[in-house]
Amino acid sequence: MDGTILDPDGAREHLAAWKGRIDKMARDTEAMRQRLQDLRVTARDPNGLAEVSVDSTGALVALRLTERINRVAPDVVAQTIMTTLGTARNMLADRSREVIADTVGTESAAARAIAESVDRHLRRDFAEQGPEQRAPRGRGRADDVGDDDDYDPLSSFRRR
Repeated sequence: MDGTILDPDGAREHLAAWKGRIDKMARDTEAMRQRLQDLRVTARDPNGLAEVSVDSTGALVALRLTERINRVAPDVVAQTIMTTLGTARNMLADRSREVIADTVGTESAAARAIAESVDRHLRRDFAEQGPEQRAPRGRGRADDVGDDDDYDPLSSFRRR
């Protein structure tokens, strides 16, 4: 606002425009929430050993192993699964950013904060972390796979 006093009609128009912007933001935010919630990504490793699917939170929801696993050591299979899981989660983060940009844009501080939160949650390189590098479950480390059960990047946007 530039500090000028509006006449009653001007004030009504100003309030109506403001309400219109707020209503649009609410619709866009709900569309973003729904599209993010519906995301599911599947990744395959380049050697054809494993295929993993993750849901909108990055949680593993499906794992398919091929007969090729019989020809490699168990630790290679485990490493392949973890690497492919990381790939799927990175793909999910990319898709989430696209959804955010398509629905609420990238200009607002809220949109940037949501995108950064999604990135922090999803973009981890599990393949480079051995078990000795992770804190036991429940210690609050950001790279602890087991602490994702209650993650909700949109919790502050839900209506109470």
